[in-house]
Parts: sequence; C-alpha cells; structure tokens
Amino acid sequence: MLTIFNRRELLCTFSMQQQARLRDRLEARNIPYSLRTVNRNAPSSFSDTRARTGTLGQNPERAYEYIIYVHKKDCDQSCTLLADLLIP
Repeated sequence: MLTIFNRRELLCTFSMQQQARLRDRLEARNIPYSLRTVNRNAPSSFSDTRARTGTLGQNPERAYEYIIYVHKKDCDQSCTLLADLLIP
C-alpha cells in the first residue's frame, strides 16, 4: 500500500500518452503505483485570478498535470523503466 510516507515521485508530466505508456510498463512488471491528476484550469481557493481572466492565453495541452508515485522499494526498478521509455 502506498502512503505519503513510503512513496516516491517517479514522473511529473503534462503528456497523457507518456503517463499512459509508463503506467502500462509498471503494470506489466506488477509494480504498484499511484496516479494523481491535477487540473490546472480548476479554480484555486488561494487566488481569484482565474475567476477574472479565465483560461485566456493558456496552452490547452498544459491543462492537466499527471504525477505518478511508486513505493520507495520499487523506485530503482521504476526509474529504469522510465529511462527506457524516455531514451529512444
């Protein structure tokens, strides 16, 4: 089970395809992971800027940020999978 105390951030990306390929590789190796999706266009409780400006001028490809976490004991193996994915 992944908790905030035993997990490591493996990847932070805006690419849906990249995170999907990495998740497929992790699942193929039976490595448990956790995915966090952040909507960058969602209103923030700390600032009202987005309420005034909307999404004018923002890149729509950067609307969602994907963060993948793995257990710290699986970090080395997961980093190898990530390197194989990123380096052609």
